[in-house]
Amino acid sequence: MLDLWFSEFHAPDAKLSILVKEQLYSEQTSFQKIDFFDSETFGKFFTLDGLIMITEKDEFIYHEMISNVPMAVNPDIKKVLIIGGGDGGTAREVCRFKTVEQVDMVEIDERVVRLCQKYFPQTACALDNDPRINLIFGDGLKFVQDAPEGAYDLILVDSTDPLGPGEGLFTTEFYRNCYRALNDKGILINQHESPYYKEYAYEMRRAHKKLASVFPIATVYQFYMPTYSSGHWLFGFASKGLDPVKDADFKRWSEFGLQNRYYNPGVHLGAFALPNYVQEELQKEEDMKRASLMPHCPYCNSTRIEKISTANRLVSVEMFGLASGKIAKQYKCKDCKHMW
Repeated sequence: MLDLWFSEFHAPDAKLSILVKEQLYSEQTSFQKIDFFDSETFGKFFTLDGLIMITEKDEFIYHEMISNVPMAVNPDIKKVLIIGGGDGGTAREVCRFKTVEQVDMVEIDERVVRLCQKYFPQTACALDNDPRINLIFGDGLKFVQDAPEGAYDLILVDSTDPLGPGEGLFTTEFYRNCYRALNDKGILINQHESPYYKEYAYEMRRAHKKLASVFPIATVYQFYMPTYSSGHWLFGFASKGLDPVKDADFKRWSEFGLQNRYYNPGVHLGAFALPNYVQEELQKEEDMKRASLMPHCPYCNSTRIEKISTANRLVSVEMFGLASGKIAKQYKCKDCKHMW
């Protein structure tokens, strides 16, 4: 008898493989291909377009980290919007906070929800059993665009990678609409890819650049997810004013009385203590942004530019026979010495 292995490539020459006991179900919807499997090590798991979304073994890590971090920063969160999250795990975790009053969950593919209710009750258990959850099947982009200004305390973007149905959830326009839909203490958390492999790191930098262009506070935090690419994964944290470390209120968070398996205040603080290589990846985007704003020499394209002092400008004006006091030259190239 031949073994059946599920494999997901994380790079052209690196992959994760799981020995499959049984393929439970497969369906191609109008949005994506959905597969459910059973395995010895990770239990049941499901994939979208060949990429692992969750497994019974490690889903708690992802779902605790997407929900507990913002709730510790603002324990007064009442109204929550979840974009995506069709497996139900994020909604399950948010509903553990009894002070939350409303959870609007917008999922574009209804079949993901219905199949997870059948094959993954571990995560989907709250969807039909908690009256605070409003299930909406539709386009999350349009929902946020049409949402009233300041309607939510928290928006959780529990999306797939920036391809296919999830592509629009990584745009500047979407982040601007999220900003508008959040109140003054609003927080946005989004799935932010991995900093490790080249292709994932590129998408991480792009997402961070867009978030930082919209929100005054924008950073990332990390967690360990064994079945995701490299195991090192990130969420983006963006807010209108709350700092994820300085404003964290662990005393009030502890009063929720949750028994978590992964998240705790120490993990919270450590999640924002980013390794040097992650900081360097994020810095690349900042450097590129600054470089794009810097003047370039029109003669040699150098960025080694200096502003000419007022006195030197006046001298250069007089040399050209122009009226004294009129500025003719503003910059000088340190490399080719041209002025313009």
